[in-house]
Amino acid sequence: MAIRVLRRKPAAGAENATPSLRAVPSLAVSRVSGREGDRAGPEQVEAARQLNGAAAVLALAVLGDSGLEHYRGMFNNRLMYLPLLTSSLTVSASLHGFGDRNPHPTPTRDAVYALAALTGTIGSGMHVYNVRKREGGFSWNNFFYGAPVGAPMALLLAGVLGMAAERVRDRGRGRAPVLFGLPGGRVIGGIAAGGLLGTVAEVALLHFRGAFHDPAMYVPVSVPPVAAALLADATRDPSPGRRRLARLWLRITAAIGVIGMGFHAFGVHRNMGGWRNWSQNVLNGPPLPAPPSFTGLAIAGLAALRLMKLAEGR
Repeated sequence: MAIRVLRRKPAAGAENATPSLRAVPSLAVSRVSGREGDRAGPEQVEAARQLNGAAAVLALAVLGDSGLEHYRGMFNNRLMYLPLLTSSLTVSASLHGFGDRNPHPTPTRDAVYALAALTGTIGSGMHVYNVRKREGGFSWNNFFYGAPVGAPMALLLAGVLGMAAERVRDRGRGRAPVLFGLPGGRVIGGIAAGGLLGTVAEVALLHFRGAFHDPAMYVPVSVPPVAAALLADATRDPSPGRRRLARLWLRITAAIGVIGMGFHAFGVHRNMGGWRNWSQNVLNGPPLPAPPSFTGLAIAGLAALRLMKLAEGR
């Protein structure tokens, strides 16, 4: 027995309505893709993660350095505990941000970074006051042996770079992040270049106190300034050639921060008793956590170059 398949005849005008009905899904897709397009792209998220990593390295350096130096000062002022707490929170927030590939900013991390920037600012003022109140006021001897004026600035920079990372993640800023009304890559590049020069000034002061007794002590006061100048030049004109040259010197500067820890460890070893007498020599020898500040700022500079490339589209 044959079975006939009956097909219902389309209603009048249905053929004309079909294109418009087909257009509805495509319209919905375009709206969704428009919302997706507002999110930070993969390159932008990677730059944000680099900034989180830079903030983590700087905060870790502050945690180790302030922990040793404030312990040596017997925490004479209760506020000397504050940078330990704040830098610990900043390290935790930064590691969380480094592992976060989500394009959304996180208010909690942003709040921690703001606290770090505030603590670094207060600490800088207190260190300046410590030098000022000593006999002789602002003298070379007091700058040599008083509270290091530039040390708290590392925590301030960690906070600023961390807040910049959260704004780079902001989905509403599209492919080229904007900070303070300016291209984000150039702003962060300027901050990193200035931070490198400030760190060089601090190192030059302390290595001058040590009479540059080892020729290697000239390296951190000669290479990072070149990297800072090249980064500033790329910030002014982010052409591919300038970015490439700045990237090379920033990578060398990042390596200097790691190698510097080895030289400082050897400096601790050269003191009486070496590492067997570590409880005294770590306090009196060259600061172990200080050199990685170069690494953190170099990473921030590399993130800035990535954002410049993203903004230029090449």
